[in-house]
Amino acid sequence: MRRLILLALVGLGAQLVDGSLGMAYGVTSTTLLLAIGANPAAASATVHLAEIGTTLVSGASHWRFGNVDWGVVLRIGIPGAVGAFAGATFLSRLSTEVAAPLMSVVLLALGVYVLTRFTVKGLPQDKLDKPLRKRFLGPLGLVAGFVDSTGGGGWGPVGTPAILASGRLEPRKVIGSIDTSEFLVSVAASLGFLFALGSQGIDVVWVVALLAGGVVAAPIAAWLVRHLPPRILGSLVGGLIVVTNARTLLRSDWVDAGDVTRYAVYAVLYLLWAAAVAISVRAHRRTVRLDSADVHGSGINRPDELAAR
Repeated sequence: MRRLILLALVGLGAQLVDGSLGMAYGVTSTTLLLAIGANPAAASATVHLAEIGTTLVSGASHWRFGNVDWGVVLRIGIPGAVGAFAGATFLSRLSTEVAAPLMSVVLLALGVYVLTRFTVKGLPQDKLDKPLRKRFLGPLGLVAGFVDSTGGGGWGPVGTPAILASGRLEPRKVIGSIDTSEFLVSVAASLGFLFALGSQGIDVVWVVALLAGGVVAAPIAAWLVRHLPPRILGSLVGGLIVVTNARTLLRSDWVDAGDVTRYAVYAVLYLLWAAAVAISVRAHRRTVRLDSADVHGSGINRPDELAAR
């Protein structure tokens, strides 16, 4: 029962972050399942089955609050579904000994990207309202869908920053559209895993626990997307993913590091994580001060600073 409550809380927290950042539900949930000993393919399958429900509720909530661009959803979601199905069948054919550290490498890379992206740059907001072309969204969806299945998460970490970096869609619509299109990706990935694995290693109770927490958080996240500081949340979740998957790799047969080496690496990572969060908090406070000064007519108007929120 304690494990189920923990899974529900993870589903709630992961969806709260995902609905606010447009990423991290799958990466966070899969990281936990690997940490408690789940088979890599089964862990990814479990998370994607739960995501069918959470992404449906999240997409409906984002649509309700006007956060969805349906053209982007279709142009990235359909190729994303193709990539997700291919990634699921690929991962299912790998042995556990190969898949576990391989998945941790993918998750670690995504975690480093999320941590660096949000700590250094925040969410860019320039070049808005320019059209996003199919020749950009199609390949992006294909790659993001494949990474999502093989890494147990990655649709948001790959898709959201790429579209944000283009500066052609306002952040709330990027997040809402990515979350909504993830429903197609989750369905395709789940079908791929079920086709390759059947129900082998998939715990339906775990799926329900993750789903329950995610469904509760989805509408809250959609409402809070304009109010939570994404930069701070990005640094927090990115650091968590890096530390957890570094631990998995250091204990794997690929590295098999000794205790002294592991603890030294942990200490460095925790210090870097704390520094990243501190930088994001300070940047957010600076942005709030600039906003306040601008509102009171001080003449300060720094778009580069405002965009770093």
